[in-house]
Amino acid sequence: MTHLPRSTLSAIPLSRRRVLATTAGMCGLSLPNYLQMQSATAESHSIPAKAKSCIIIYLWGGISHLESFDLKPNAPAEVRGEFSPISTIVPGIQIGEHLPLLAQHTDKLAIVRSIHHDDAAHGRGMYWNLTGHKPPRAGNIPPLRDDWPSIAAVISKLRAAPPGVPPAVRLPYPLVDNGTLQAGEYGGWLGVKYDPIIMRTPSGEPFGGVSRTLGSEVLNLNEVDVPRLTSRRHLLAALHPFGQPAGGDDGFQHFHTLANDILSGSAVKHAYDLEQESPKVRESYGHHIGGQSLLLARRLTEAGVPIVQVCCAAGDLNGASGDMWDTHGDNFNRLKNRLLPVFDRGTSALLQDLSDRGTLAETLVVVLTDFGRTPRINGGAGRDHYPDAYSIAFAGGGILGGQVYGSTDSKGAFPKTLPCTPPDVHATIFQALGISPRAEIHDTFNRSFPICDGEVLPLS
Repeated sequence: MTHLPRSTLSAIPLSRRRVLATTAGMCGLSLPNYLQMQSATAESHSIPAKAKSCIIIYLWGGISHLESFDLKPNAPAEVRGEFSPISTIVPGIQIGEHLPLLAQHTDKLAIVRSIHHDDAAHGRGMYWNLTGHKPPRAGNIPPLRDDWPSIAAVISKLRAAPPGVPPAVRLPYPLVDNGTLQAGEYGGWLGVKYDPIIMRTPSGEPFGGVSRTLGSEVLNLNEVDVPRLTSRRHLLAALHPFGQPAGGDDGFQHFHTLANDILSGSAVKHAYDLEQESPKVRESYGHHIGGQSLLLARRLTEAGVPIVQVCCAAGDLNGASGDMWDTHGDNFNRLKNRLLPVFDRGTSALLQDLSDRGTLAETLVVVLTDFGRTPRINGGAGRDHYPDAYSIAFAGGGILGGQVYGSTDSKGAFPKTLPCTPPDVHATIFQALGISPRAEIHDTFNRSFPICDGEVLPLS
């Protein structure tokens, strides 16, 4: 397959730092002129967009590239493993035999086989992929307010959502490793208002309102008594006509306010009701939390949510997280019998559903993960953490399907052609959403930073 040269961005907006470093800035640029220039800079992040929204399918734990998108049938047995590649709808593109449904949708996919980074821990690998930046500290890292904002937080900062619609949503629970909430999914130094809200995927459980999971707010819209909630809001307004009393948890109050706004509207409430879908569509996604979360993600983006991140696990509909993609042991049975069927069915149903509804072209779908798995199979018939090479995929949102970008060596150990990194993935996502990868955001000290330092992958 022929690949185009990697694109180079030429339009880089002026920052406060660049303005002040110029001769004009140091020689008396007037404050009104400077503020006018700064205002123009703030608006310069917009570029032509192909996608109106983005769905990130996150495979928490690290999917094995050697059993999914980058099989090595000619490698030695201890590398090759038990699975065989199968042909797909696109001549010349093969994927793993336990992704038969996705094999019929490779005409929509741009598979990237040459991504890599340098950290083999789950949370820090996730930090790399969801922030586009190197993890700031060692160990099992909980979220801090000086972390880099997640891609969902940055998009929510630069892309407004309609009234009553959350700017960013995560489904169906926060990412946790060994009991520790992991950094990388939050607003970081943008502030608590840019923490993407978590929604529980609807199930038979009677829960509603806002709760907390390990300190992370979770919104559940099932079984919410809206008239009672409305009367309570009116009572609270009467008791505090000039606003909320001072003190308290501002972050938690923010999410309660957001929940009230959502419940007062109709678009998100309607989207949350999966019973509105036909049984055929619901069944196509699979009767598991991974598939139903992807269906909810599609409905939320149609309701106006700019970005939805789905943790695509193999849990049941009662909220159990089930298996994650951390296949240190029994890799082949776990992938064959549980993990790959959930991913295959849910993701292929999402692509087909978006295509049938005529919205795939305006919905960017991105498959991300922590890292890949070791080329050599370990003594427990598993594969261990491996960030030196792994695979991801794009679809929709102006992405040209039916292509493979980059390659790895004969053992899937290192990129062989067109190596790329998480910052390049972020640049590609921003570009598709009409946000310049060189747009700037400001931290709590009003210091400006470009949202990304990667290059756009030539996938369009």
